[in-house]
Amino acid sequence: MTYIIAEPCIDIKDRSCVDVCPVDCIHEFERILIIDPEECIDCGACEPECPVEAIFPEDALPDKWNAFVEINYAFPDPEKINSLVDTYATEHNVQNEPLE
Repeated sequence: MTYIIAEPCIDIKDRSCVDVCPVDCIHEFERILIIDPEECIDCGACEPECPVEAIFPEDALPDKWNAFVEINYAFPDPEKINSLVDTYATEHNVQNEPLE
């Protein structure tokens, strides 16, 4: 099992989660941060640090964001990740405002 970063991270990419990750398994892509499922040790340190509540244990991910399982498991393929995120954001009209 791993942690999944979902829709609230799109275009936000607050890096608080990166700072607390003990194994550096969170990586930045064009519009989202992704957790490498092979490197994640399921410690959960990232989840409470996310200011937009975008990080979930895979088995607790809300059904409405199931597409993010495929997106996170596409790591490390940047073309696939960026394409999947762009497609999702377009289909769901995602317009997350940057944090101030």
